[in-house]
Amino acid sequence: MPQQFLTLDFQGQIRTEAISVVRKLRNHPSIALWSGDNEVDDAYYYHGLDPARNVLTREVLPQVVFQCDPYRPFLPSSPYMSPEMVAARNPHLMPEMHLWDTRDYFKSAYYTEHPAHSVSEIGFDGYPSLSGLKRFIDDKNLWPWQKSQVWTLHSASQVGDDYENKLLAKELKDFYGVVPDKIEDFIYASQTSRAEAYKYLIEMTRLKKWRRTGVIWWNAIDGWPLISDSVVDYYFNKKLAYHFIKRVQHPVVLMVDEFEGHSGDDWSLQVVMCNDSRQDAAGHYKVWDAESGETLLEGDYASKANGNIAVGKTQAFHSDKKLFLMEWTTGGKKYVNHYLLGLPAFSLAQYKAWLPKIAALQNDFDPEKVGV
Repeated sequence: MPQQFLTLDFQGQIRTEAISVVRKLRNHPSIALWSGDNEVDDAYYYHGLDPARNVLTREVLPQVVFQCDPYRPFLPSSPYMSPEMVAARNPHLMPEMHLWDTRDYFKSAYYTEHPAHSVSEIGFDGYPSLSGLKRFIDDKNLWPWQKSQVWTLHSASQVGDDYENKLLAKELKDFYGVVPDKIEDFIYASQTSRAEAYKYLIEMTRLKKWRRTGVIWWNAIDGWPLISDSVVDYYFNKKLAYHFIKRVQHPVVLMVDEFEGHSGDDWSLQVVMCNDSRQDAAGHYKVWDAESGETLLEGDYASKANGNIAVGKTQAFHSDKKLFLMEWTTGGKKYVNHYLLGLPAFSLAQYKAWLPKIAALQNDFDPEKVGV
């Protein structure tokens, strides 16, 4: 913020408002820490300014937090630009990052090889269901999306040349090799590809602990009718990503670890049981091929609290396009996950055949209603 606006009077107004907010919310169970702002350090840094000169986030707000909620951590900004990082001009010294830049295939190096310890903002845009879309776009403007001022108006990024919708079309082309020319397939492709993206981005973080220890996906629900990165639309309709996220955010989750690559001479990928709970966990697990029904791995596991253990390996050829289904028990309850093997482009018709098998693992969503 330009320094001429940071008068003592303005600082006082911010202080008064912050005291009210912290006192109101400090006992809420979801507050992990206080952040001074969103992406202002980022703006300072990339405009050649020193973020440490921001008096609001380095003096006013930390004083308020110390006064009103002294046992809660305070982060000046998100992402935070530390003095060491600014001095060295080295992004690899950033403790946390917001990963939005490339927006390409969600398993690309941009997402898998970033240096942050915590991913404090990440997501993938996508379309709401067709029924939801029809509630805020009239029939005349419903299709096609290209060069539609109405679609642009209801996009999360209302910038020139229809940036957001072109970006989403590119993501579909990247994942499925085509941009569907029917609105039903267009929305279905969007919801399925972004559900896989969200699932993977969470798994990617959990598999890399303790080098990477946090992820905040953006966002839960829309505040107005739009095309966005939410997992629940404005009308409370759950997108497919909601169900995939719910499955992989259980404290104990079975996942395929791509980061080991082809392990040894057997061209295999590790299957890992991730335990992010405070208790030891034990139970039974099974991994099988969705097409053939062949069991690839099965056995018992015992995992220490806050530990990841490799329970076995399965052979992998990235030229294959396969779906692995997984289930395991913890505390006498069954949990499920799946893994998409191979590199894009995936077949939309094939994925339509796979989705009912993914749904049937737990029957927690209706595959026939995805995108409808």
